[in-house]
Amino acid sequence: MAVSNGLAFVVRVLVVAVSLWVAVVLVDGIELGGSSTSARIGTLLVVALIFGVVNAVVKPVIKTLGCPLYVLTLGLIGLVVNALLFLLVGWLAGLLDLPFQVDGFWSGFWGAIIVAIVGFVLHLIIPDKIDGR
Repeated sequence: MAVSNGLAFVVRVLVVAVSLWVAVVLVDGIELGGSSTSARIGTLLVVALIFGVVNAVVKPVIKTLGCPLYVLTLGLIGLVVNALLFLLVGWLAGLLDLPFQVDGFWSGFWGAIIVAIVGFVLHLIIPDKIDGR
């Protein structure tokens, strides 16, 4: 039995939100404001949605246009791209008056790495699909 698409989407958003929270806790320069716990959770969920949209729309375009750089750097340019996308998410959150801020490139760099690692580990624990075997 497979998990419905709606539930899989919710799981992905929650995984990204938890990953973002871990990045906020571990990285100086990534700040999450909010007057209450529920406001902070709501902000994380909205920022997770923004993160998903940026990764779904912008990242494939950059990968396609920057393919030669990915080849020349053996994929290491991907770390820079992810840091810049993380900065973009912080900027978009600011445009929407969300209390989520990424203060600079290195904060974005480490934040992107932490979000990727935590997301990977959580997806190992909580799979998108459940087989009925």
